Amino acid sequence: MSRLEISLSKILGVFIALILMFAYPLYQQAQRQDQLSQIVVHSAVTEFVDASRTKGYITPTMYSDLTRKLGATGNQYEIEMEHLHKKYSPDYSDPANENSFKNSFTTYFDGHYTDEIMNRLFPDNTLPVNSLDRRYVMTEGDFFTVKVKNINRTMATILQDFFLNGNTGDNTRIYMPYGGMVINEDY
Repeated sequence: MSRLEISLSKILGVFIALILMFAYPLYQQAQRQDQLSQIVVHSAVTEFVDASRTKGYITPTMYSDLTRKLGATGNQYEIEMEHLHKKYSPDYSDPANENSFKNSFTTYFDGHYTDEIMNRLFPDNTLPVNSLDRRYVMTEGDFFTVKVKNINRTMATILQDFFLNGNTGDNTRIYMPYGGMVINEDY
């Protein structure tokens, strides 16, 4: 072997050793950070949704507490809320004749989503935060769901793309859907 081949093999060996000693543990730490962020997001979303379902309403303070807890992870999130309000429609054999009622009802749900909920919680006026007019109210039997996902590139995503010389495309590494039936009206 020539000196050049020996030098190149030593440089390659040192490069591989550096990767194994520093880069891989850094990547593992970044993945662990994403796992810890997932735990924090899970806890915050569960607490928010359960409180909303138990109380039957959402306040600006409850939502602000959710965003504060999510922000503590250092990531940016998209928060989607969905409220399905249960409604009943009487069944008629002839809709024009009220005497043709069939003694039954059809159940359906009206959907109310993030924009509508946020407009109620944070209107364009000077109402105080604790004003009853800023509460978003739900009814027992309705369904309330929240979906939270990160929209930024986490360090684990950046390192993975660097090591694999690629682009993962979808940045979502932290995702938490949670919801259920509203069980109380505490207002």
